Amino acid sequence: MIIKGFSTAMYGWHERYRLDRREFTWEEVFLSCAEAGMDAVEMDPEPELISLAKRYGLSLSGSYMGLNLHEPDIPIEETVKPFAQRLAEAGGTDFIVNADPKGGWGISLPKTEDEFKRQGEYLSRIAAVAEHWGLKASLHNHADEKHNAEGDLRSVMEYASPNVGLCIDTGWAHVAGYDPIDWIRKYPGRIDAFHFRNHHGRIPAEDLLEGDIPMQKLLHELADTGYCGWLTFELLHNEENRPIRTMEEDVRRSVDYLKTLASK
Repeated sequence: MIIKGFSTAMYGWHERYRLDRREFTWEEVFLSCAEAGMDAVEMDPEPELISLAKRYGLSLSGSYMGLNLHEPDIPIEETVKPFAQRLAEAGGTDFIVNADPKGGWGISLPKTEDEFKRQGEYLSRIAAVAEHWGLKASLHNHADEKHNAEGDLRSVMEYASPNVGLCIDTGWAHVAGYDPIDWIRKYPGRIDAFHFRNHHGRIPAEDLLEGDIPMQKLLHELADTGYCGWLTFELLHNEENRPIRTMEEDVRRSVDYLKTLASK
């Protein structure tokens, strides 16, 4: 499988620093990412941060934007267009969009079918803006139960234009009761990005080597689709999994593991 490289989202790094009660510093995190084998980072396309990341040999794979896509009157022009422009100018390729939960984080009320349709309409508009800047827009699955996870998928597959892709978050798919491998098999032509995390039930695994998701099988299925994008990590260290290694160590272990799997 030929990929663009390995990238990492930043949320897990922030959470690890919070867990350790340490002050988060971008210089330290970028150094750790580079030494762990990352080629790129996924983060907001702020010019100062992009410049700093490049000093450590890291490029920008893409950026993540959460929006209440189920609500009416989202100001796409004012929010999405300048974000997409900064992302493109920074050299990123993946515009990752999250359909934020109804009711707010920690509440996650069930969305209606009309709201899922509205999400699809907004995603189509976002994808058009992204394409103007040479970017690919994908919906990131974040729902932690089946009703909203299934509806979010429909918002892409039934209600959005064909140029809207999927960013499969393996961890959240598993938590919602789905096998991410089934999604790879079912939607091979729509998968444009990934967030990798393994799980023990609903609890995040410390790295990708252990957990309920068979990563070797997942990589094999992904290779069969001809996927050639980024492999982006979103490892999560928190009070639930009580990590015994540092984030840098677990990222390095996971990179080495995926490289081994990809070579088979």
